[in-house]
Amino acid sequence: MRPVADMPLETAANITILFADIDDTLTHEGRLPGCAYQALEDLMKAGIAVAPITGRPAGWCDMIARMWPVTGVVGENGAFYFSYDEAARKMRRSFAIPAETRAKDRERLVSVRERILREVPGAAVSADQLYREADLAIDFCEDVPALPRGDIDRIKQIFEEEGGVAKVSSIHVNGWFGEYDKLTMSKRFAREILDVDLDAGKDRIVFVGDSPNDAPMFGFFPNACGVANVLHFRGQMEAEPAYVTQKEGGFGFVEVAERLLAARRARAGAA
Repeated sequence: MRPVADMPLETAANITILFADIDDTLTHEGRLPGCAYQALEDLMKAGIAVAPITGRPAGWCDMIARMWPVTGVVGENGAFYFSYDEAARKMRRSFAIPAETRAKDRERLVSVRERILREVPGAAVSADQLYREADLAIDFCEDVPALPRGDIDRIKQIFEEEGGVAKVSSIHVNGWFGEYDKLTMSKRFAREILDVDLDAGKDRIVFVGDSPNDAPMFGFFPNACGVANVLHFRGQMEAEPAYVTQKEGGFGFVEVAERLLAARRARAGAA
């Protein structure tokens, strides 16, 4: 992982889309700094399409898609994307799995939930679970005392033993049934909303993240960036970002935004 300041100016100036995780990437210690929100505004005004790619629930994502300066949002680790059409005053929602299947899967997750809570003392269902459409989020440090790494791994293992998929974020273990992740839904979002083929255009896209559930995105995008707290997971991820910031969380995200915007200004000044 190289410093984000080492991203070549020409590479940075050519970025047209920025995807970013939310928790501990846009936020810092559980809050969204004003400078990070302003960075989202500045990127959109500069013509860079912005979309959060998060494990957070559908209820949150509806609000984010409506009210934040973003083109859309991918939520619940790829279960769906939401994109608000301001001109039509209409939310576009696209899910990886049909509603009937999601309902059945939620019933299956009840027994998984009970097993996890029984076998991993100290774990808890996340406070945002009521607002979810497709997955089960188990809190290991957001609103409960932090669990040891072995317990976090055990939660993930239980999901997998029950036939599910599980991803570890900086605060939750998210589990679901179905073959999707952040990257698969990001590709659909880009194709259907941005009219962009991610496979062909990934050199012009930056993803910013912080934790192991971002590994598919880190591995796919050659110019992916990690905020400094990603270093806590060094050696624990299947893929690491190409670049890393000096600061953590939302303050690190601002570093990435400033690099992209400064490169655009430099190119405009040289024209």
